[in-house]
Amino acid sequence: MPAERRFPASLLETQTEQILEAWGMPQAQARLTAHLIVETDLLGIESHGVSMLPQYDTMVRNGKIRLAGTPRLIQEAGATSLWDGAASLGHPVAHAATAHAIGQARQHGIALAGVRNSHHFGAAGLYARQAAREGLVALVTSSSQALMLVPTHASMPVLGTNPIAFAAPAGAEHEAVVLDIATTTSAANKVKVRALRGQQIPTGWAVDGNGQAITDAEQARRQVYELPEGGLTPLGSRPDLSSHKGYGLALLAQILGATLNGAAFSATAGTLRTPDAPADIGHSIIVIDPGFLGGQPAFEHSVAGIIDHLHATPALDPAQPVLVPGDPETQARAERLAQGIPLPDALLTQLAAVTARANIPFLLDTP
Repeated sequence: MPAERRFPASLLETQTEQILEAWGMPQAQARLTAHLIVETDLLGIESHGVSMLPQYDTMVRNGKIRLAGTPRLIQEAGATSLWDGAASLGHPVAHAATAHAIGQARQHGIALAGVRNSHHFGAAGLYARQAAREGLVALVTSSSQALMLVPTHASMPVLGTNPIAFAAPAGAEHEAVVLDIATTTSAANKVKVRALRGQQIPTGWAVDGNGQAITDAEQARRQVYELPEGGLTPLGSRPDLSSHKGYGLALLAQILGATLNGAAFSATAGTLRTPDAPADIGHSIIVIDPGFLGGQPAFEHSVAGIIDHLHATPALDPAQPVLVPGDPETQARAERLAQGIPLPDALLTQLAAVTARANIPFLLDTP
């Protein structure tokens, strides 16, 4: 694969903020959203970073995302809160709901923030990390608008990629444990990123309407994003490899992340909506203060001990040591802060078109 041009995070944040403001997002929300989008790229989660901007552009022009809205707290009772995302991108409302849940967890020991009327909120792990930086444990789930996951034994997609994220702090000397997964074998946008680079995808990521595996990334992208049948496999990929577990986790994320909050189940809601109707995606953020249980220092010390034990576990290949969830993202962030964030030429072409339609300067014409 040819070398890709790299760009500093600050430049990507500036470009992204300008795009969001040109689309009508208020300045403060645009700055926060741009930071969260580029932070995702720094973590190496390219599927949910600036590569999403062309897709957002289409949704904005089709009226599916309404960026002028401001998130608002609908109701609060005890250790719970319910938020309205104003049919905008989900980054601002998820960030605000998480911050609110952090405050409630400090008061009650545990808190649940539910969100409805939202949209794609980037990587779920962003919000789990937000709580972990405050010394708290977090569990984040979300629904999706697009139907991409083909349930075990099915031929049609019924659920989205429906992510689940978890984070636990491990004290000042260790990075937090951060698990951030799609409940499909691969996130849909990872298929898109591979298609942008002209790469193949592994057998088991995607299937056609007859359940046959697809390995060409562009064919898989069309299957996932454009065709009514086939799509992404549940985590596990095949029934004999326990794909029912991924299917069940996707359903959990739908019910906990959306149905609980009054948000949509896209498989049935789509028949009741006009083409430009908002997605009504839901998110749930559960935050736990370990200080109410075994105590904060003891908890973080124990998590750190688990991390150290796992890192010390003998590896099959010394060149591939045993990692814990969050390690790859930590390594990617350090490397990309130093070397810049790589973007494929196909994506740069798409981003240039996005800025042209928004009538703003394209800042990424030089590395």
